[in-house]
Amino acid sequence: MIQILADSTCDLSPELVERYHIDILPLSVILGESVYTDGVDISQAEIYEWSDRTKETPKTAVFPVDKVVKKFRTYVERGDELICFCISESMSASGQVMRMAAEELNAADRIHVIDSQNLSTGIGLLILRAADLAAQGLPCDEVVRQVEATRSRVRASFVVDTLTYLHRGGRCSGAAALMGGMLKLHPKIVVENGGMRPDTKFRGSMKRSLDRYVEELMPAIRNAEPDRVFVTHTCQDQTLVEPVKETLRAMNYFGEILETRAGCVVSSHCGPNTLGVLFISK
Repeated sequence: MIQILADSTCDLSPELVERYHIDILPLSVILGESVYTDGVDISQAEIYEWSDRTKETPKTAVFPVDKVVKKFRTYVERGDELICFCISESMSASGQVMRMAAEELNAADRIHVIDSQNLSTGIGLLILRAADLAAQGLPCDEVVRQVEATRSRVRASFVVDTLTYLHRGGRCSGAAALMGGMLKLHPKIVVENGGMRPDTKFRGSMKRSLDRYVEELMPAIRNAEPDRVFVTHTCQDQTLVEPVKETLRAMNYFGEILETRAGCVVSSHCGPNTLGVLFISK
């Protein structure tokens, strides 16, 4: 049997995790002296309240090797092969820890760690592709080969409502954050080659910026594989999300339009009311 695992930055909903039988390794979120488990005992709202009150950004930490060894051992002892997905290795040591755990168990030949070169449901798209291929009965090596061949076709981008959280996390200057707020700028961030880069800067309300974001993205969306598309966000206001989903529904193109809420690790860096449309290009 092939078992698929992923770190919690994949931002798959509990329903998708259950449907595809994915096992999740949660990272930690650190607020001052308190340590929480992503997706277990901390919420987006609590992170934003703490960050706004303290003017600090939460820290995040990868899981310890011994915890991963314990998780892996259960599957190895019952004879499974594992395919493990991690956030881009340029952003975290998650994948490195997975490989260390595999080596400790002398099971590197049965535990395959894939560097997603992505984040959030950019990882999720690869995970679901792997689950679909495994369900077809493909051998583990072939599933890994096809997923790695798909990796460069994942299209992940998002628009942030405020630069404050990126500034607190050291990802943009204070001056840029201040000017962005004054000018009502909402930058589009693109995930590319395992890293993030700024792209279009939309100006005006967040709703208008999201309309323009989807409009700009539409040629690429029309060239997407039609099985599924993710709308992943940190929005407290659902009125920002529904128009994006309605535009995608009106295309009558995708088999599934999957709405997911970003986990606490991703949310702590991008801030509230961030939204992205993520898909695999043909």
